Amino acid sequence: MPFDYQTVQYRSLEDRSVVITGGASGIGEEMVKAFVAQKARVSFIDIDKERGGALAAATGATFHACDVTDIPALRNVLARIEGDTGGIHVLVNNAGKDDRHDMAEVEPEYWRRALSLNLDHQFFATQAVSKGMAKVGGGSVIMLGSISWMRGRPGMVGYTTAKAAINGMTKTLARELGPSGIRVNCIVPGAILTERQEKLWLTPELNQQFIDLQALKFRLNASHVAKLALFVASDESAGCTGSNFVVDAGLTQN
Repeated sequence: MPFDYQTVQYRSLEDRSVVITGGASGIGEEMVKAFVAQKARVSFIDIDKERGGALAAATGATFHACDVTDIPALRNVLARIEGDTGGIHVLVNNAGKDDRHDMAEVEPEYWRRALSLNLDHQFFATQAVSKGMAKVGGGSVIMLGSISWMRGRPGMVGYTTAKAAINGMTKTLARELGPSGIRVNCIVPGAILTERQEKLWLTPELNQQFIDLQALKFRLNASHVAKLALFVASDESAGCTGSNFVVDAGLTQN
């Protein structure tokens, strides 16, 4: 179902240049739609050319095909966006992949791949835009974490390790970039109902388990994360940096 991203208008986002990684599907796709609805100038990056092109055609956002684990290519795309838009005001480091894996079967190559998919690009994308952000007077960098590391979820140690590291990285970069007017915060989603989750591992039993554990008794979807991203990117959160914004319907209370 479509979600309404105009119930609140953040005027500070209008005409701002926003970049979203992993924007072709899932939470990233909803963020693209949400920022476009706020009249921001949205550029998004994804490895999926077909879905990315379709979303760009449907929303008017600008799509750049890129594998975020290829850091030189990622840097080139961000430099191109910066040149085309006159500067980047908001960076949403959304790209990631929560693959399941058994601890005993993890080899060094797989481990590095897990960190590359979920951690490395968040740092290098932030590094790449920080100098330009400072030139335009500051900006907002949004990391994407996960409550999975807070809950110690088994079967995904590469993913939870990366997401835990993002917590420390957020706080350090907030200190480093704060004097340049750049805010660095992290959105920490809970059990978000996405197409990928439904396709790969969601069962009626697991669905009910999430609801039973949550304080709020409904399933979260990508729009709950996207709406929070609008606030964190906007000037309404101007006093917030180095913070985790948890959107999990109270799941981590258990």
